[in-house]
Amino acid sequence: MVNTRALRGGAVSAGAVREHRERAPSSVKVGIVTASTSRYAAFRRGERVVDDSGDAVEEVMRARGYSVVRYGVVDDDVKQIREAVLRGIAEGCDAFVVVGGTGVTARDVTVEAIRPLFEKELPGFGEVLRLESYRRIGAAGMLSRATAGVVRGAAVFAFPGSPDGARLAAELIAEELPHLVGLIRGS
Repeated sequence: MVNTRALRGGAVSAGAVREHRERAPSSVKVGIVTASTSRYAAFRRGERVVDDSGDAVEEVMRARGYSVVRYGVVDDDVKQIREAVLRGIAEGCDAFVVVGGTGVTARDVTVEAIRPLFEKELPGFGEVLRLESYRRIGAAGMLSRATAGVVRGAAVFAFPGSPDGARLAAELIAEELPHLVGLIRGS
């Protein structure tokens, strides 16, 4: 016989989630890189680069008490994005965020860069982000291709490049990040 209460997300699943959260790690190291052709070009010219979106993500993560490592700015280039993600993971990041490159223009290649690296995809992140974006900005929220997955034992996210979109994405994952990291680690 099927326990329909458990299938509907009753007390059984709430208790399991609470138990996982209690066992979640107390510290999380987050890497952040911004994929932007214009900002990368400014960086290459030696100009000061303003990264409001990356700053917004860092602010949210630090407010939660996470350790943050910034990996600067890369071009909208599959190879550069992958190298930044893999370097961050090799340097011990539990989670890595690529800000930008999730739209539909020819230069938006973040999803193409990271999705092939996924050992497991986390489609719920993009689904919830698009829903919350829709609630805030209307139908344009569905144009984001934001996604997430597990790569070499770390959670990897592709966030929108706008400051508001990046902040929203960071706020959505911030509370659940230790739980996710704990699940990936098997604790």
